[in-house]
Amino acid sequence: MEPFTAGLISLEDAQQKMLAQLTPITDSLQVSLFEAAGRITAQPVLSPLDVPPFDNAAMDGYAVRLADVAPDRVLSVAGKAFAGGPFNGEWPLGTVIRIMTGAPVPAGCEAVVMQEETEQRDGGIVITAPVNAGQHIRRSGEDIQAGKQVLDAGVRLGAAELPLLASLGIAQVSVLRKLRVAIFSTGDELQAVGQPLAAGQIYDTNRFTVSLMLNRLGCEVIDLGVIGDDPVALRQAFSEADRQADVVISTGGVSVGEADFTKAMLEELGAITFWKLAIKPGKPFAFGRLANSWFCGLPGNPVSAAVTFYQLVQPLLGTLTGQQAPLIPARLRAKATQRLKKSPGRLDFQRGIFSRGADGMLEVRSTGPQGSHVFSSFALANCFIVLERERGNVEVGEWVDVEPFNSLLEG
Repeated sequence: MEPFTAGLISLEDAQQKMLAQLTPITDSLQVSLFEAAGRITAQPVLSPLDVPPFDNAAMDGYAVRLADVAPDRVLSVAGKAFAGGPFNGEWPLGTVIRIMTGAPVPAGCEAVVMQEETEQRDGGIVITAPVNAGQHIRRSGEDIQAGKQVLDAGVRLGAAELPLLASLGIAQVSVLRKLRVAIFSTGDELQAVGQPLAAGQIYDTNRFTVSLMLNRLGCEVIDLGVIGDDPVALRQAFSEADRQADVVISTGGVSVGEADFTKAMLEELGAITFWKLAIKPGKPFAFGRLANSWFCGLPGNPVSAAVTFYQLVQPLLGTLTGQQAPLIPARLRAKATQRLKKSPGRLDFQRGIFSRGADGMLEVRSTGPQGSHVFSSFALANCFIVLERERGNVEVGEWVDVEPFNSLLEG
């Protein structure tokens, strides 16, 4: 291994060391379904009723008794049953009930015959196909039984889950409180987005990007702004952030520059678990503990900050909220359609575009320049091309791992 990469911790080890220390929050509150999108269930959700709540027709057709069914027998229609309008009259023997999909089956019904298996005759209908007991009847509780668990704790509520709860008549759900995440950027060169740049300044895109990601993950964001390269101001920012938040995230100040005070401040106010990763981009990433909160120090380069947030901060936040969804992104195999430059020593997350080729196999190409300052690579990409730590250049046609973006980076 090259001296430059000696002593760096692998991504897998970093994830394991970090996640093993975390304990999920338990504070919860009741919210209405209209306020629950993106929230995390605090406890299992049980169905208050059977689904369907009553036996009902699965087809438009006729409710019948089996004893009345015979070849070429004309059965008169004694009434009609609709969804929301059940048949409640007397049902004479030797007759059928016209029934629509979703309508409650009348008492004594043993099967529903679809209308395509009947013929109209003078005085009624004739059934033209064999009839089996229970056919085309949805039984009460067939889908969900009252008291059955329909959602586990730790489920993010979205467009699949909330309509399910609504269909059960559940108007409120117990969710975890939002994680409180304090963010700030460090560096005299940074200027807030929208303000004019002075000589030597650049826009603070990292804090903007991190704030967007945190909002998308349903966190409560405490934005402390830009902190200059001043130990007193930085100490005050750390103290304020630690007092208010569950997690503190800074960007910049964790490399080896003379004015990078963040690592030293973390050593003074808390404890560092690790701060150098064997990944590219994103080597200078710090993780540790403050008095009341967890701390993540993201690199100053925009792409490095986004990669480390995606690979490390995202699973950290998921673990703290006890989420059941996979915390570590899944990877697929794809063929490279162009040469990819890579030096051995660090796990490389290049931005790529994957698709299915003419042969049906997955293939992937680079978005172009992969510098840690080229954030446009994210706007073009739909995946990471994940190149192993000791791998060198990739030639056309070689197999590589790809990590499709999840909803955090999807458009």
